[in-house]
Amino acid sequence: MDTYIFLQHYWWAVVSLLGALLVFLLFVQGGNSMLFCLGKSEEHRKIMVNSTGRKWEFTFTTLVTFGGAFFASFPLFYSTSFGGAYWLWMIILFSFVLQAVSYEFQSKAGNLLGQNTYRVFLVINGVVGPVLLGGAVATFFTGSAFVIDKGNMADTLMPVISRWANGWHGLDALANPWNVVMGLAVFFLSRILGALYFINNIADADLVARCRRSLWANTGLFLVFFLSFLVRTLVADGFAVQPETGEIYLEPYKYLHNFLAMPLVLVVFLLGVVSVLWGIVRTLWKPTYDKGIWLTGIGTVLTVFALLLSVGYNDTAYYPSSADLQSSLTLANSCSSRFTLEVMAYVSILVPFVLAYIFYAWRRIDNRKIDARELEDEHTY
Repeated sequence: MDTYIFLQHYWWAVVSLLGALLVFLLFVQGGNSMLFCLGKSEEHRKIMVNSTGRKWEFTFTTLVTFGGAFFASFPLFYSTSFGGAYWLWMIILFSFVLQAVSYEFQSKAGNLLGQNTYRVFLVINGVVGPVLLGGAVATFFTGSAFVIDKGNMADTLMPVISRWANGWHGLDALANPWNVVMGLAVFFLSRILGALYFINNIADADLVARCRRSLWANTGLFLVFFLSFLVRTLVADGFAVQPETGEIYLEPYKYLHNFLAMPLVLVVFLLGVVSVLWGIVRTLWKPTYDKGIWLTGIGTVLTVFALLLSVGYNDTAYYPSSADLQSSLTLANSCSSRFTLEVMAYVSILVPFVLAYIFYAWRRIDNRKIDARELEDEHTY
């Protein structure tokens, strides 16, 4: 394989892994979305906020890193999606800003809005963040309304090569029911992960029991939406690339063909799905089991990682255009220069060390479970 092609595939794998980690870390949003459902007392709500408050920076940092990696490796996607679908991304980012502000100010002296107002902000982020992020990822399979014209680079007055084909600038994604279905699947998955995280992280029998009960409904709804989107995707026409010419065309059962053509990716996907379900089943089956977050979390990473690989590899347009098929973005026509990808490849060697630090910090933060005594600490949220 040509080195440049290898680097394109390598960086798509890195971006896919970051996206998969981000979906796992949405357990913070999922937990916050259930703040008033599971927290029936002030003490329980405060325990829940302090539990997710220990981890919210990981989610926010991963979101920023995911965006930065996309910008550096596939800048045309970044300028097209983040620059064209800006209303969708601005709402997502604003909801995460609400989250950060809420954690920092809800317990401050002189808080004019009141503690519950900031907790409502956490719930808003817990709903809006996963639904819209899931909807944005779904557009990799369903398409977005943009047009690419690289000839505009020669226009000295307005060298803009990508534009959105309508005035909705990303909000039009919500008009496609399949994007909404995927968004809801990610939302209910985040609630499952949030409940499993509380079970692992909180030492309060009543609250943990309610978390276990919440798994039934959230798992049922997640399976309905996820399996609906998965089946539709596997049987729908996909956006294929003619490697010799770069022409984009519709191929029946494209994503099913991708899994069959890449058996290793298929195995990773199936292992991920089984791990997600086994973590949930074992938690429900064994009342004393509290490690489900790790089985389901690892399964989430594997499943999302495999899905994103399937949408970028095997001559597939990973960001298809519903307005102009030939404007669809592929690994080849949207990536950075060979020099940039090479330099970043050397930098990426540091990623395992960063992950090791995160693991170490996580273990230090969670050296004991949260209970009512934790609320007496002066550093509580």
